[in-house]
Amino acid sequence: MRAARNRSARKAVVIAAIASLGAGLLAGCADDGNDEDGTSSGDSSGKTTITLGLFGTMGFKEAGLYEEYEKLNPDINVEETVTERNENYYPALVNHLTTESGLQDIQAIEVGNIAEVVETQADKFVDMAKVEGVQPSSWLDWKWKQGVTKDGQAVGLGTDIGPMAICYRKDLFEKAGLPTDRDEVGALWAGDWKKFVEAGEKYKKGAGKDTYFMDSPGGLINAILSSEEEKFYDSSGEVIYKTNPAVKAAFDLTAEAAEKGLVQAQTQFQPAWEQTISNNLFATVACPPWMIGTIKGKSQPEAAGKWDVAVAPKSGNWGGSFLGVPKSGKNVKEAQKLVAWLTAPEQQAKLFAVQGSFPSAPAAYKLPQVTDAKNEMTGAAPIGDIFAKAAEAIPAQVIGPKDQIIQQGLTDNGVILVTQGKSPEEAWENATKTIDNNLEK
Repeated sequence: MRAARNRSARKAVVIAAIASLGAGLLAGCADDGNDEDGTSSGDSSGKTTITLGLFGTMGFKEAGLYEEYEKLNPDINVEETVTERNENYYPALVNHLTTESGLQDIQAIEVGNIAEVVETQADKFVDMAKVEGVQPSSWLDWKWKQGVTKDGQAVGLGTDIGPMAICYRKDLFEKAGLPTDRDEVGALWAGDWKKFVEAGEKYKKGAGKDTYFMDSPGGLINAILSSEEEKFYDSSGEVIYKTNPAVKAAFDLTAEAAEKGLVQAQTQFQPAWEQTISNNLFATVACPPWMIGTIKGKSQPEAAGKWDVAVAPKSGNWGGSFLGVPKSGKNVKEAQKLVAWLTAPEQQAKLFAVQGSFPSAPAAYKLPQVTDAKNEMTGAAPIGDIFAKAAEAIPAQVIGPKDQIIQQGLTDNGVILVTQGKSPEEAWENATKTIDNNLEK
């Protein structure tokens, strides 16, 4: 995350990680992995060691879940090997799956890759739907279906998701003459991303040239597309991004915002973009739960409490992962038990409370770690409730095997060009040409 995701500690809820938009970069505080043989082994006391291959900072260790599981199961040790960026992790995972070597007992799969894994690598994973205690109804329906093959095999169990909201600077809204109450702010653009852009025009008129309404064109188009049921693929698996009216409409609306100077000429998660957070240069950002952690990590201390969270124009999802168990692992049965435990509602709620990964298990939304969640950046905003309601309204979206390639083309080779003086038509032509070339590789 996804996405794309640095996570940092705080007093109450730490919401973090860095999700990449397109390339699926998940930035954490880890190495690129040094346990290439993927073997599991017992220690000198004869305990079974279960290994996990992860990307970014997924937070299980940081939230103390491994330690808790080891206390509940004294004969088990848990160890993780982490690759910092998913763009490095995923190709290596595919290679290990293809050769059936070098795999950990448990392997994480980013949501941007889950469709491809389900389609091409399902036979390399055990069916998690058959694990004792696992019930599909324990997950949001659309989340469960993302990791399941046509014949019902669950390649992995869902961990977190990224329900979308809008984070905004109350002080900058007030200066621009816009409301600051989160309900009134959400009402500005309720139900329509076009209204969001119209609110941006009002902001610019009141705020002048010192700040931008939104952080980036990539953030805007990603947010719009995340709320569509179909974007790049249809339900039959055909690539439709060039013919899908929703994609072109999202591109055009983002290009319009860029032409009107409402979005920064920035690419998300790059150093220059991060600096604009520190310098308070934009008023809104499409905001899954983990984005609040990104904001905190890049902000000056005095920014605490100046942000708030409003409902997005439409519900969407940005981010999320799965845990799967390769059949060739040395500790398959124990690995299945650990995955089932890590993804249970109680553990998902604990992970949110400490690490900010929002649960994909609805039962977690009623637990105090979610219902009582607050964040120092967003003050009294009831973030657990806001994100829970958004999560339950997310449409079941068709995920394709090359979604990340298409998304990155639309952002890094498309809408960003409009902020640099290209016409929307030129930007669309460049984006589609780049995407088609990359899809052919």
